[in-house]
Amino acid sequence: MNNQIWIMSSAFQGLTQNQIMEKTKEIGAQGIEMCVFRRDGSRADHVATHLDYEDFSKEDAKRLIDACNHRGLRLSIGAYENLIGGDPAERLKNQNHLLLLIRIACLLGGNDNDIVVGTFVGYNHELGVQDRGFEKNLMEYARIFAPIVKYAEDMGVTIAYENCPMEGWLPATTPTTYNNLPGTLAARKLMYTLIPSAAHGETYDPSHDIWQHINPSDVIESSDITRIRRIHVKTTRNLWNNARTHWGAMHPMQTVDAGLAKKAGVPIPDNDWNRHHYEPMLPGFGGSDSMDWRSFLETLLRRGYQGPFVIENEAANSSHTGSMGATVQGFKATVLCLAPILWPLDKETGYRYDPKDSKPLKVPASNDMPIVTMDQLM
Repeated sequence: MNNQIWIMSSAFQGLTQNQIMEKTKEIGAQGIEMCVFRRDGSRADHVATHLDYEDFSKEDAKRLIDACNHRGLRLSIGAYENLIGGDPAERLKNQNHLLLLIRIACLLGGNDNDIVVGTFVGYNHELGVQDRGFEKNLMEYARIFAPIVKYAEDMGVTIAYENCPMEGWLPATTPTTYNNLPGTLAARKLMYTLIPSAAHGETYDPSHDIWQHINPSDVIESSDITRIRRIHVKTTRNLWNNARTHWGAMHPMQTVDAGLAKKAGVPIPDNDWNRHHYEPMLPGFGGSDSMDWRSFLETLLRRGYQGPFVIENEAANSSHTGSMGATVQGFKATVLCLAPILWPLDKETGYRYDPKDSKPLKVPASNDMPIVTMDQLM
């Protein structure tokens, strides 16, 4: 019982890499999932780029490893985009960007340093609206990701899919909110069966299951624990409000003519993400949420999870306020919330991470390597 607690850098979009490392130390965390989104990407929400990815070299890797080791920090990288659907040109750019990140992770030591690459899969809605559309998305996933996973395996790197359905990724006028294939446990199990390689796994975020009325502890019990490489720490408070009364919890709120809705006394979404009646939160900050965190953490530890817990701060009362102070407070409160469950008790200082289990990042002996694109893999 001495798992590390990390932060995800998306909450610090305007800070430099060094400033984020200093904030991480201030918060009392031991590592960073560093966001490396495309600078020319189509996403406008929760994006940040804290690493120069275009010409990343072996020397850049050594400098980053040295900077982390100087502060006693660990590291992973990630970018979360649609890789199997959406505009074909953007899709290909996203695929090639993921290949860039796999290369960077390899230069940083890959599996030897436990540096995984976080990603989405996305969803192809042109296939999805057809008969057997979900299955067709699985086949498209296998077609695109089989060579990507093989490349990662050859490079000694592991890809980790996040389970967010991305419910607000399409406009609120669209009928569905399932926009990322690994958004359910069933999908992830099918994905691993289609591509059995150990070079891909998942970043499990319990908040995405809470608003779907699924107990995250049950998901962990039914999962292959060896596939779970990261836990994103984020939570939700389900809202038992007028919108839920009108629309129920099985389907998202739908958009109709605003005048008609007002006349009928029916609530409709006021933004793309406000369709499933919940509030994004951090555990232990600003009230209780709709999840038993102690049970969830104990289930993970009992099943042998030894990886880091990465705080992803998208809380309405923290990072979404735009206040740096509230953002840092949310991170600190979450560390204190998790500490009695994850860290040993020191009689003098209380619950604290024991650094004896933290190893410095190793500088790989491998040479620099060329950039690879999808047209070379397919």
